[in-house]
Amino acid sequence: MAATAVLRVVEREARVFRHLWRGSVFSNFLAPVLFLGAMGLGLGGLIDDGAGELPGGLDYLTFVTPGLLAATAMQGAASESLWPVMAGTKWIRTYHGMVATPLSATDVFVGHVVWAGVRAAVAATAFLAVAAALGGVPSAWGVVALPAAVLTATAFAAPLAAFAGTQDTDVSFPVIMRLGVMPLFLFSGTFFPVAQLPGAVQPVAWISPLWHGVELCRAATTGSGMAPIVAAGHVAALGACAAAGCWWGSRTFGRRLTQ
Repeated sequence: MAATAVLRVVEREARVFRHLWRGSVFSNFLAPVLFLGAMGLGLGGLIDDGAGELPGGLDYLTFVTPGLLAATAMQGAASESLWPVMAGTKWIRTYHGMVATPLSATDVFVGHVVWAGVRAAVAATAFLAVAAALGGVPSAWGVVALPAAVLTATAFAAPLAAFAGTQDTDVSFPVIMRLGVMPLFLFSGTFFPVAQLPGAVQPVAWISPLWHGVELCRAATTGSGMAPIVAAGHVAALGACAAAGCWWGSRTFGRRLTQ
């Protein structure tokens, strides 16, 4: 795998996206912003009397903003790594055309994951700017939430793309989104502290990659800080998910694209 070859895959995805970006504006940007307004300002206005129950006495808008930032990165990466991979490996077979060039299957896979990270970075930047204008990012350290969101997206994009490369139909994809991604969205500290979950359920939330991403984003946007060893643990957990996904994906794509 060469960096130049991976960038060629990213360039191809960017050229395609340049013509299709309008179709993703709502799901990747407008919907999260509207959700932030409804939850952070609307619902938040009703529950802020109990804000002392939130870590650090945060108001609800400030609490939910980093959660939605990380969750939006996760959802975008998940959808980008399921159906588009099926299109590339079976429906349209664009990936087969790529490996007919000097590009390898690993180049194609890593390029796809990098592109998912690039899209997450663009969406996260726009979301963070709007959230800051609404007052949901009180700390200048909020910009550090951007690489955290990208790492979160990568931690989901790599294993899901690797899995999608093994499938012949997309019948399992809606199940993954509804029974996998959506519960993580709801119970990984996005809308309320994990400490409020039943004790038996909390360890399940702690192993969720999204929880690690939310914790990193929240420490950045609120300026609350985090012990270096704790931050390193969160980064390591997300990095391990991405690395395992890349290891798996390079093999699944290799088998699928060389048949």
